[in-house]
Amino acid sequence: MPLLNPGRKAAAFSAPDQTGTLRTLAEFKGRSVVLYFYPKDDTPGCTVEACSFRDGWAKLRKAGIEVLGVSPDGTASHVKFIKKYKLPFALLADEPAAGKAPKLCTAYGTWQEKSMYGKKYMGVARTTYLIGPDGKVAARFDKVKPEGHADEILAAAAALGSAPCTPSKSVSSASTKARSSPPTKPSTRRASTSTPASKRR
Repeated sequence: MPLLNPGRKAAAFSAPDQTGTLRTLAEFKGRSVVLYFYPKDDTPGCTVEACSFRDGWAKLRKAGIEVLGVSPDGTASHVKFIKKYKLPFALLADEPAAGKAPKLCTAYGTWQEKSMYGKKYMGVARTTYLIGPDGKVAARFDKVKPEGHADEILAAAAALGSAPCTPSKSVSSASTKARSSPPTKPSTRRASTSTPASKRR
């Protein structure tokens, strides 16, 4: 499946979070949702990205934006990752069945061919979707740079005129004070609003 372009209806999903609770897109109807796809728990880039969302959590919640991380890792891995870095948001386990691709990653076009040291393989392309209260893709971020990504999301949401809405109770029991990330300028190059993306590593 190709990446979803802005303006298109976001793909419905049902996937377990770190507690094993099934989460669906439908439960967030009327709220903005950040659905970010990352390759693997507790790896350098994925940790920086997760901590960016953690540190920007208070601002995201104030703007009425929910955050859901997605990777092919299992629930046990997600629990360890959340506890280690005190992440206040849910991580969805998109574990693939034997010989098959992860369903959620496939539905959002983030399961792509990648290359490392000349060897090709299938994996998750670091991609973030900002889904509006109407259930449509408001913006897509390709080739995401992990550091300061939360600020990039906030800037894009403000530019799109995303209206604040009442945030729901956090799905994680972790309670931490949000720390500010270094401010970053939004990248119009990576925040797609109309054109499809080419295959990325």
